[in-house]
Amino acid sequence: MFKRLSTGMMLNVNKRALKWAMPILIACSLYSCGESNDAPDVSDVKIILSTRRLDQDMAKLDTNNLAAGLQQLQGKYPDFLSFYLDTLIGLGTNGNYSDTNIAIQNGLRSYLTHKDYRGVFDTVTKHYPDTKKLDAELEKGFRYMKHYYPDYHVPKVVYLVSWLNNWGAFTYDSTIVGIGLDMFLGENYPYYQAVGIPQYWSEQLKSEYIPVAVFKAIYRDKQPFAMEGKNLLDMMIQRGKEMYFLDHMLPEAEKHTKLAYTQKQLEWCEANEALIYNFFVAQNFLYETNWQKILRYVNEGPNSAGLPESPGNVGTWLGWQIVKAYAAQNPKMTLEQIINDKQEAQQFLLLSKYKPK
Repeated sequence: MFKRLSTGMMLNVNKRALKWAMPILIACSLYSCGESNDAPDVSDVKIILSTRRLDQDMAKLDTNNLAAGLQQLQGKYPDFLSFYLDTLIGLGTNGNYSDTNIAIQNGLRSYLTHKDYRGVFDTVTKHYPDTKKLDAELEKGFRYMKHYYPDYHVPKVVYLVSWLNNWGAFTYDSTIVGIGLDMFLGENYPYYQAVGIPQYWSEQLKSEYIPVAVFKAIYRDKQPFAMEGKNLLDMMIQRGKEMYFLDHMLPEAEKHTKLAYTQKQLEWCEANEALIYNFFVAQNFLYETNWQKILRYVNEGPNSAGLPESPGNVGTWLGWQIVKAYAAQNPKMTLEQIINDKQEAQQFLLLSKYKPK
């Protein structure tokens, strides 16, 4: 049975570390069933997307001669291998890849030979024999990124396996995006429950969610979520800007995809928009700063307390509507200007002229 090698659903590490964001669902095909008809033409935007399959390279290692194999991998992944082995996997090799290193001898060899851990490799290979379709989806997203941010440097993509340690999509040193394919094996993959992945996370465990997870991670690297001294409205607008960013990077993705909702959950929010907003007003939550009372409304969860039949994260959905209303009132503002707008949240709401339907 699998054992968790790291704790917590969220970790933040920058430069010599990383910032991550767990995955999101995309219904149908990411670029075939979306809602946007006014996205800019990015067909002439030139980018070079570099992708590497660390998962496959690790699976091919000769467990009788790991030192030689790891030295070859170090040559192929000089910018990532030590971080992968020591931070993501937690082996503590400290760059010593000799067979006499206990971290290699016992730790890595166990990952590569134990039937349960080996089974993760086999399942990933079955689900992702290649990544051509996914690469194409990411490449299109990066073209939009380059369109809106001309000075942006497209990161390298490394596909990997972390043995269900909950590394979905994350940035490393702002130059690499890591994608843990083992966290996108579908909601029915039996071992997710064994390692404590909650049921409400199921929409984020599908391959279709990967592009959204990637661009969430990139956004959070550029715009870390701030909680200190913030009230619920502050946080809602922060999350709303993130969703507005996703609108522009993945303009053809379904709305429920970007939220990791089912279509039914999205429809509940749309049918109860006024109810949600009035609930926050009636409970005096918009300007509440007690995290224990408000964080559940801007993070994933099974539901939103006080709102029967609601999905979790309804504050994020409502913040998204407010930001879109603000953008509609300010059509000359660029995406970057709206995201970087430092206006006080109450004034932002006022100027948005937002009216719940």
